Amino acid sequence: MHIYEVLRRPVITEKNTDLMTRNKYVFEVMKSANKDQVKAAVEKAFKVTVVSVNTVMVHSKPRGYGRLKGHRPSWKKAIVTLMEGDKIEIFG
Repeated sequence: MHIYEVLRRPVITEKNTDLMTRNKYVFEVMKSANKDQVKAAVEKAFKVTVVSVNTVMVHSKPRGYGRLKGHRPSWKKAIVTLMEGDKIEIFG
């Protein structure tokens, strides 16, 4: 599996920006990706050392416009903790 299939995009929010000060970065990942695949993909893509990976399934939410009803899709996010001194420059 290619690393860009595992890592979809970085998730940049106010809360995640605060996590970056503690060497934690958040990515949207493929639903079927496990922690070992995420760790390998981040280490290969950004040349850093990953200490731990936590994954969370973000469930779908209802969304509607007037009479039209639907749902946002569910997705998986990974919170990656890097070794002290390492950082990912794409967020900076």
